[in-house]
This record gives sequence, structure tokens and C-alpha cells, in this order.
Amino acid sequence: MTDDQTAYRRASRRRFLGQAAWVAGLSATAGYAALAPPRFPLSLRDPDGERGKPKPARMRLPEGGYAVDPHPTAAHLGIARGQNIGKMVRAAVDAIGGIAHFVQKGDVVVIKPNVAFERAAPLGATTDPAVLSALISLVRSAGAREVRVADNPIEAPEACFVRSGLQQAAVAAGARVYLPAPNDFQILQTPGASLIEHWEFFARPFIGATKVIGVSPCKDHNLCGASMTTKNWYGLLGGRRNQFHQDIHTIIADLALMVRPTFVLLDGVRVLYRSGPTGGSLADVKPGHTVVASTDSLAADAFGWQMLLERTEQPLPGYFQKAHNRGLGEPEFRTLRLKEVRVG
Repeated sequence: MTDDQTAYRRASRRRFLGQAAWVAGLSATAGYAALAPPRFPLSLRDPDGERGKPKPARMRLPEGGYAVDPHPTAAHLGIARGQNIGKMVRAAVDAIGGIAHFVQKGDVVVIKPNVAFERAAPLGATTDPAVLSALISLVRSAGAREVRVADNPIEAPEACFVRSGLQQAAVAAGARVYLPAPNDFQILQTPGASLIEHWEFFARPFIGATKVIGVSPCKDHNLCGASMTTKNWYGLLGGRRNQFHQDIHTIIADLALMVRPTFVLLDGVRVLYRSGPTGGSLADVKPGHTVVASTDSLAADAFGWQMLLERTEQPLPGYFQKAHNRGLGEPEFRTLRLKEVRVG
């Protein structure tokens, strides 16, 4: 055998051994990946199918939320009373600085009403359509480029929007309604939250949004005492959110941290003073003839608790103190600047 043949055979043997080692290593890796417990690195085992599910995207709302600095001389709490809903909405917002202070030309504004249940408006379980319509018109008058109305109701979303009258009111006033679909949710990161630091959130309406306004009815709630402007953000959560009913005051305080709105409206046109949050009987509703505007949801809610639900002899629900301890609002609304207006 020549020297060249010997060298060739040695090189071929080295290649064979190298390839064999590579195949053995690959086989060992594949065997590990197939047999290793699901939580081990590189494991391919997926006994319950969870690893194979697509993971929701993650998002953060703007630092500081959508808040606008309060008007330096206007009231912290604007309270409008009367019969004309459009005039009440405008007067309440004027009292806290006027819509031009909060919304500018070109803004994309998300409005979050309470559409949780398939109930007609007179039953008081949902935001009054006339209040929503007046708010949309007011926002558009300030030059907003787009107005989006969004909620993730507890019951069937489309039926809730239609039965409550909020679908028709929003569209007629020039807003776009966002109904939730599975792909509309992302994992929202809310640093400091106790229960929802990483939780599914109705994200699609918020993409590109520059301002956010909440508008909620004033109503009784069998778990937390009352559902008003702070509890309203619950409708933006996805996932198994009903588990939070076990710690209702903590989740409401988390909601105050999750969404820092531009301002809120408390719809006290009618008040569901018992049998909340779902209602179901006109006997549970009384006229309120009031709309409240504020950049402080705790102040608005405290006004609603004492003055609209008339629970002056009862302490504020637990979420007030939890949120106040985090610096998220002032429940002692009488210590703030108030302006009450009566309209025709």
C-alpha cells in the first residue's frame, strides 16, 4: 500500500469517527429532549398541550398612563346636576378644566364604558347611552382624530353592546366600537400590582391610543359594595378574571394602578342602589340626575358612595384605602376643590 493510500484511509477513518460521534450526540440530545421532564431545559415533552399553545404578546402601557396634569385653577371634582344629559356632561368636564385641556387635535381616544351585562339602559347596570354619546361628541369637538369605544363584557359582548343601546349610541356619535376577539389580548405588565402584574389585557383598542377616558354607572355591587369608575377597568381584563372575586378590593386597587386615565366620568343619571351589579328590576333604580368628572377616580367614587348611593353612615369599601396607600387617589373628596353646576 502506498503512502498516499494509507493517508487517505486514515483521513476517511477520522471522518467516519467524527460523523459517528456527531450522530451519537444528536441522538442523545433528541433522546433527552423527548424524555426529559417538561420543565427541564430543551425538553420537548408537552403532556397537557400547554407548551404548544401560542404565547400572548407582552405590552406595557405608557409610563404615567394617559394622565394629563390637572388644570392649575379648575376644580378637582366637577359635579353637574340637571335634566339635559349633554349639558351635564359638558358642564362637569368644563368644571375640571374643559375638554380642550385634556384632548387635543389628532388624539386617538379610547373610551371605556361599562357594558358588562345584557341589560336595557333603564335598569342601571350599564353606562347610559346618552352619557356615552355626549362624551364622544365632546371629545370629537376637541379635534380627536379617532374615538374608540371598548369593553370586554362578562356576558356575550355583541349582545351586551346592542341590548344596552351603547353600540348604536357610539356609532351614531362617530366612534368605532371594538368587540373583543381572542387575538385582541396581550399580557400586560403592571409593575407593583399584587394580582395582575402579568395578566391578559384587551390590548387592541389601546394600540396607538393617546388618551383614555372611563365612563361608568354608579351602582351597587354585592362583593365590593359599589361598582364605579375604578372598578370599571375590570372590563379590560381577559383570562380567568372571576378568580379575583376572592380578593375583590385588592384587584380594584390593582386596576387603579393598571390604568391611569386622562379623566373619568361617573354616570349618575340613574343609580342602581341595590341588587347590583346586574340589577334586573326598575324597582332597584332611582333617578340621580348627576354627572361627575374628575382626574381622580377615588374622589369620584367616594362622591358616588356618599352622595348618590347615599351610604353616608357606612365606611368606604376596602379598595379606597388600598389604592390611597399607593398614592393612587384621594377618597376624602371634600378636601379637594369642588365645583357644582346646575344645568337646564
